[in-house]
Amino acid sequence: MTRLSKPKSAHINRQTNKPAKKKPAAFKRKASYEREVKPHQGPTHIVLFNKPFDVLSQFTDEGERKTLADFINIKDVYAAGRLDRDSEGLLLLTNNGKLQHKIASPKHKSPKTYWVQVEGDVSEEAINALAQGVELKDGKTLPAKVKRMDEPKVWPRKPPIRERKSIPTTWLSITITEGKNRQVRRMTAHVGYPTLRLIRYSIGRYTLDGIENGEFKLITENN
Repeated sequence: MTRLSKPKSAHINRQTNKPAKKKPAAFKRKASYEREVKPHQGPTHIVLFNKPFDVLSQFTDEGERKTLADFINIKDVYAAGRLDRDSEGLLLLTNNGKLQHKIASPKHKSPKTYWVQVEGDVSEEAINALAQGVELKDGKTLPAKVKRMDEPKVWPRKPPIRERKSIPTTWLSITITEGKNRQVRRMTAHVGYPTLRLIRYSIGRYTLDGIENGEFKLITENN
């Protein structure tokens, strides 16, 4: 059937008063991760910091809590991602926005390895579940590399963890490629083994090797 068009005198532009559609919040968040990052000018400074327990992953705090400023005296470097106050280990900072974006953005899936001390003697069933992905409140985790490990030779935590003499503990090496909030802690709790201590050992090709707790190593790369 041929559709009849309206006479020109009766034509109405229906788009004139049509409000612009709002983009969903999820789209806005995605766009913020995928926005174009300006090329970096000059040498790239990379700070590998071995963050102690009870230190914030930022340079300022309204209270009297310890921050990065108590340990790092290099200007114009910013954390690529974060490490919770009650976690220890590798925190990478840089003056290169492109590198910072690459490490922090979920899109790039930079592998991060954690040494995790959990309460209890972890079963193979639990290790397999962690490796395959577990269902958390904010979605299922991506497959991870999970294995038992010997207790690492690391610094004593201050204050020490609360261990129960009647319950053994297990150390796990867990490598993930995403960064949900407190993800590793929630993963181990989900399979019945609460995390007692969490140390990030590596981010991509960068590791803690040779860096004492509370110290940092500066790497300068010419672009």
